Amino acid sequence: MENRNEQDNQIQIELPEDVAQGTYSNLAIIAHSSSEFVIDFVRILPGLPKAKVKSRIILTPEHAKRLLYALNENINRFEAQNGPVSADNSAGFLPPITGPIGEA
Repeated sequence: MENRNEQDNQIQIELPEDVAQGTYSNLAIIAHSSSEFVIDFVRILPGLPKAKVKSRIILTPEHAKRLLYALNENINRFEAQNGPVSADNSAGFLPPITGPIGEA
C-alpha cells in the first residue's frame, strides 16, 4: 500500500522539444519584491550594443531559496567531479566580453 501512495504522489513532467533545446545565457539579473523573485536570463554578445532578455522566471521566495539550495548542491557535485569553478566577481557582474569586434 505504501508503494501505491508513492506512485500517486509522483508528478509527470513533460519537456517539449522546443524547450529541450535550451536557451544560452551568460548573464542573470535578479530583482525581488516582498512576494516574488524575478530572474531575467540575458545573452550578451561581443560587438553588439544591446543585450536581450531571453527568458524570465518568476518565483516565490520559498522557491527561490529551494533553487539556491539545488544550485549549490549541484555545483558541489560538479566540482567534486571536475575541479573548482572559478567565478571571480571582482570586476563586477558583467561577464568579460573580449576578442575582436566583428562587422556584418
